[in-house]
Amino acid sequence: MERRPEGEPGLRLPGVAMALIAVNLLVEAVLLAADRGLWGSPLWRVTAYQYGGFWSGLLRDWQPNYPGQAVLMFATYAFLHGGPGHALGNMATLATLTPSLARRLGAWRLAVVYALSALGGAVVFGLLSATAAPMVGASGAIFGLAGAALVLYWEEQRRPGGVLAALAVLAALNLVTWVLAGGQLAWQTHLGGLLTGMAATRALGRAPDQPRVR
Repeated sequence: MERRPEGEPGLRLPGVAMALIAVNLLVEAVLLAADRGLWGSPLWRVTAYQYGGFWSGLLRDWQPNYPGQAVLMFATYAFLHGGPGHALGNMATLATLTPSLARRLGAWRLAVVYALSALGGAVVFGLLSATAAPMVGASGAIFGLAGAALVLYWEEQRRPGGVLAALAVLAALNLVTWVLAGGQLAWQTHLGGLLTGMAATRALGRAPDQPRVR
């Protein structure tokens, strides 16, 4: 069983998580206000998707809107969402996962796992999806954090049943969401993010002052 040093808060949101949540919610708030006609134009969201979403076709024969778009989209897609519900759900999950992970990995490892998972999610989506629609959202990076939590759980508990149960829950959630969304779910991004987060956590290790505790 994992122990927390006496007096250490258990649910303190790390700075890297607060920054990510602030940026993601700010972007969605700007686009939502434009959707409502409070400023700018209702076309802002469509334009943001066109310039910042992940388009699989750009890895093939599509022409980009600007030089470097086919590279930058591997990062920019993770700061755009399909609407306020999408953004709030992802950020709530991020806030739930990061306090424990930040304590065990350290801030910079957490940030690296998040960034690499976003990248890995986009890579797998680009390889496995041929959709003409853009892919947006931070869920690839968040699934990477879930992968990090699974790796740490295994290192601390060595219980394959717990890991398999968690993977089954994640798979079931993806299946249910895929059905409810009418097939409009980037499960490829989730898979890529999960696997990348697991690999990155194994490679980086945990913070030096956080021993493996059973």
